[in-house]
Amino acid sequence: MRRTDVREGNAGVIGSYRDHDLHARVGTIIREHSENARDIRSVVRDAVPWPGVRSILDLGCGYGWFEEVMPGGLDLIVGIDCLPENEAPFLANASARAREAAFRVMTLPAPTGLPADHFDLVLSLYSLYFFPGAVGEIARVLKPGGSFLSLTHSASMLEEGQHYFDFRNLRKVIERFSAENGEAFLRQHFTTVSHIDYPNALLFREGDEDSLALYIDFKREFIEKDVDPRIVRDKMLSELRRKGELRFNKNDRIFMAGK
Repeated sequence: MRRTDVREGNAGVIGSYRDHDLHARVGTIIREHSENARDIRSVVRDAVPWPGVRSILDLGCGYGWFEEVMPGGLDLIVGIDCLPENEAPFLANASARAREAAFRVMTLPAPTGLPADHFDLVLSLYSLYFFPGAVGEIARVLKPGGSFLSLTHSASMLEEGQHYFDFRNLRKVIERFSAENGEAFLRQHFTTVSHIDYPNALLFREGDEDSLALYIDFKREFIEKDVDPRIVRDKMLSELRRKGELRFNKNDRIFMAGK
């Protein structure tokens, strides 16, 4: 295993994502409270044409969330993330799936320094709205005939919260690359684009206060651009106790683009 440290600054760093254990706990909360019983990672995995995939580039790879469910026997997995804390868990997950694993610390969009036409598969899962300007670089490093898969939220994600707070800055982030505008955006760079919808909602019931509070706290770096996260947390917990349940839009879309 090798590590290449290419620091491009820390703009846009999400503090909650530095804590691998917290990130994993929130992932469990999302799965346990999703009305769609199928793990979104398995939907993404089944969309990949694995027989033609030997080398993978994962952008915004985090701790190796998707690598945990990948098939094994690959040649190369390279992860790029802005958080150095994700290096060790990512390499542990990627090394279990590929003969060679590498991790680069980089804030995208930026030139990756990777060879052109090099990867069979490029991934950007719940991350491209942070760096939509990287799509040109993605197209450059993707092999002809290769696939780019991106998983993103609907622009109406958590729209129920809009009844209580104005999350205009959060909305601006998601709208950089969302389920609604992603296809038109990708067609500027790729010859083929298709998608798979993942309809879902997060449902919290009476007794789920701790899970809801942790989920809101995890999203604090997004929320605080508009509202004090403590106010959001207290209001949502109050509404949960008053109504007995809260449901939040969590519709996602997987885009598959070809070069």
